Amino acid sequence: MSQAGEVDYSARHDSFESWFQTPLGQSLLADQRACVEHHASKLSGARQLQVGLSHRLPLATTTDFAQRILTTPNWDPVIPDGVAVCDADELPFPGDSMDLVILHHTADFSPHPHQALREASRVLRGEGMMLLIGFNPFSLWGLRKLMSRYRGGPWGGRFMMRRRMEDWLRLLDFSVESAGSSFFQVPLQGAVLNERGGIMERVCGNRFLPVGAYYCILAKKRVYSRIPRKPVWQSNKVIALPGRGTVGASRIYPGKGRTGGGAMLNHKHIEEC
Repeated sequence: MSQAGEVDYSARHDSFESWFQTPLGQSLLADQRACVEHHASKLSGARQLQVGLSHRLPLATTTDFAQRILTTPNWDPVIPDGVAVCDADELPFPGDSMDLVILHHTADFSPHPHQALREASRVLRGEGMMLLIGFNPFSLWGLRKLMSRYRGGPWGGRFMMRRRMEDWLRLLDFSVESAGSSFFQVPLQGAVLNERGGIMERVCGNRFLPVGAYYCILAKKRVYSRIPRKPVWQSNKVIALPGRGTVGASRIYPGKGRTGGGAMLNHKHIEEC
């Protein structure tokens, strides 16, 4: 495959988003939603962030989080509240601000997959959870990608190995809580099968061989959140300032600055962390 700098991942991303409207894409999305809901239903917290392909493809919509935020790389005039327009490798959120981060094929279609993972780690609080979904190269879907010259739909993604993603997570000080593959349908539009009709599902399944179309990794950030300490002021070291004005400091969110205008957040407000 060509180097990341030589590939137009923006065009491939758009093609993949459109592919989800096909029967096979709808079937895959339904399976991924069920998988994410299974894991996320056991979690709770203040904020949930999905770094996604589109605001039209939400995954965890029934979780017990006070605030659910999505990101999308492309602006749309009908984007609803709670959607941030930004790149996956430059998230416009403060560090340690999210309790759950969901990466939906983020590494597969990001020009900088490792940086995208680092950004997700940055905004996730200590002991927070990350759900990562990516295509499995050791599957019929991976075989079709290798044999086909077509790079539209999911076949334009990287199909990175699950073991490699787990290694990256461990380097970022995560512990992998669970990992498995799912969706055993043949990667052909005319072969969309019902839940009990899949030959691959009956032969392999999750219990035997990790040959599902995608993998889902649940990992915990092992770095503890820092507890802010209230400074102890000593009266003999306080310098009085003249006038009635208040001396303050502007609050700057950590992270890289964006050239050309920066990220846009279409939300009425995000509660201060």
